[in-house]
Amino acid sequence: MTYGGDDGRRRMPPRPPQPPARPRQQQRAQMLPLPGRGPSPYDGRTRPMGARGEAPAPPPPAPPRQDPPDYGGRQPRPRRRRRWSIGKILMTLLIVFVLFLGAIWAYLEFTINRVDAIGDYSGRPAAASGTNWLIVGSDSRQGMTAADEERLATGDSGEAGGARTDTIMIAHLPDNSTKPTLLSLPRDSQVKIPGHGTSKINAAFSLGGPKLLVQTVEGATGLHIDHYAEIGFGGFANIVDAIGGVDMCIDKDMNDPMTGIDIKAGCQKLDGRSALGFVRMRHAEATPRSDLDRVANQRKFIGALVSQIASPGTLLNPFDFFPLLGSAPKALTMDTGDHVHNLVGLAFAMRGISSGGVTTTTMPITDASAEHWDKKKSAELFDALKNDTEVPQDIVVN
Repeated sequence: MTYGGDDGRRRMPPRPPQPPARPRQQQRAQMLPLPGRGPSPYDGRTRPMGARGEAPAPPPPAPPRQDPPDYGGRQPRPRRRRRWSIGKILMTLLIVFVLFLGAIWAYLEFTINRVDAIGDYSGRPAAASGTNWLIVGSDSRQGMTAADEERLATGDSGEAGGARTDTIMIAHLPDNSTKPTLLSLPRDSQVKIPGHGTSKINAAFSLGGPKLLVQTVEGATGLHIDHYAEIGFGGFANIVDAIGGVDMCIDKDMNDPMTGIDIKAGCQKLDGRSALGFVRMRHAEATPRSDLDRVANQRKFIGALVSQIASPGTLLNPFDFFPLLGSAPKALTMDTGDHVHNLVGLAFAMRGISSGGVTTTTMPITDASAEHWDKKKSAELFDALKNDTEVPQDIVVN
């Protein structure tokens, strides 16, 4: 836009005052340096080369970007602390208990004494119904010191003339609902001993050990023996002491002049020494039938012993259970083919002796000496055991 002045000329409108201009500084030309002419301003922009200047290490690559997990539009749940529920606690306790039982089972399986007692031979009786155990209580003093023999009143070991059997029993476990049977064989019974003629049945053990005794019993009874268990003097007393004694009710005072064992009448707890005297006693006034009374007392005590061992008061009491666990393998001897589960089955069946759940009897005999068996009644008894039928009451000898 122009304006006319007074003189008629066109003039530009007045410009607003401008700040004083800065003096221009002429940019100096920067020339590339010639070789050998000194540093260049571009030296900082270029990477030094040559043997003297190494290239700096490149920076580490940036980590790949991780996208947050896709929860489908939902907010991620806060992490909860793992809590032990009642079910998990019970399952853990069950696993620990099973492992504990397995360890005990393995311990017994590999520590119980073994002996080759049962073998095949010509004319051996065939297996019939049920299962038969031969249970032997020997008067072996092996492993006992002189002090032990005196404490337990075992008698003179020199007069014993080697190991003999104070107790011979057959435990029959039926395959049906018939009651188990515990049968005592009087040790003075006259029977045929293979290779040795006719003699007392307990002589077979001293003549040929467990194997000859098993063969002798099988030949005399016609029963097939499936399992063998033996316990000696010291082992028997140690087991009784391990569980703190066995509760027994004694009908009459028992004083044996042969062993010096004196047991008063009444309900009491028998320790190892008294218990051994009780199952061996036959010369006291309380045992007028001699060996017949002794075998009856043996069955009575075995019933009380097995019941107490199998009771929760023993199995759940560490002061009884662990001493029993330590003494039982040393006291017991089984056949090489027997296992712990066989022994558990025997104990389970025999636990009913005290309550009448087991038929207990002695071989039917013809006289008080208990040397000769009644042939007719004996045949009935053996037939009942072979066929898993009830033993007739008229042949039961208590």
